Amino acid sequence: MKRFRTLGVPLALLLLSACSLLPEQVDETKDWSAQKFYKEASSAMADGNYEKAIEYYEGLESRYPFGQYAIQSQLDVAYAYYKNDKPESAIAAADRFIKLHPRNPHVDYAYYLKGLVNFNRNLGFIQRFVPTDTSQRDPVTTLSSFNDFAELARRFPDSEYSADARLRMVYLRNNLAMNEIHVARYYMKRGAYLAAANRCVTVVEKYQRTPSVKEALEIMTVAYEKLGMDNLAADAKRVLADNLQKGTLDIPEVEVEDSYGRKIWDFLELDEN
Repeated sequence: MKRFRTLGVPLALLLLSACSLLPEQVDETKDWSAQKFYKEASSAMADGNYEKAIEYYEGLESRYPFGQYAIQSQLDVAYAYYKNDKPESAIAAADRFIKLHPRNPHVDYAYYLKGLVNFNRNLGFIQRFVPTDTSQRDPVTTLSSFNDFAELARRFPDSEYSADARLRMVYLRNNLAMNEIHVARYYMKRGAYLAAANRCVTVVEKYQRTPSVKEALEIMTVAYEKLGMDNLAADAKRVLADNLQKGTLDIPEVEVEDSYGRKIWDFLELDEN
């Protein structure tokens, strides 16, 4: 036993010696200025290396918490998280910017970004590039996005992002109405006619001036007929006929696109320093 204990000491010394020979991890950012941090973060963003961009933006704020570069980084990192498919972190960063800089001239972008994050939340890789029926997505995030854009439009009606936000609100409202129609169709197939009719009533009352109203009235007519509610069926049929005659149900679909994408903010002219 003594022989094995004696061997243990040289072995431990050998391991310690080997560890000492390992190269130390070098912090490449140790002597970086705030300007250097921001330049490298912006370069990483341009290359699509969002993880690295996030690392540099957060490192910049940690080491240089005051000044124009730190403020800009707090906004840029929110976008970096969004592009890196981390919606919760993106929204948290945008909310933090809003809380810290409520009077910043570009705080409207933070509100817009929150809406954009929820707008694109839960989109899979294929859905990003192949047209799909977005009205079948989770209505919770759709409603969150609608509310985010509504807050932007209310607080900053003259913002350069408000026109796009209002367009997206129309698109999202159409989607929320169509989501109700999808549920109503499901109930009709299952013979749950009252539930189907109630969903359609929601469309007619809550989502007027959407393309889904026409089908809602059609489903209501059939559902009430199935239930033997002839008076309600006749009312739905009459409302449908009147609106078809007036042309009020001919509402075009709304299409949106990522019109802004990555916006290089120049209000601090950071990219020119």
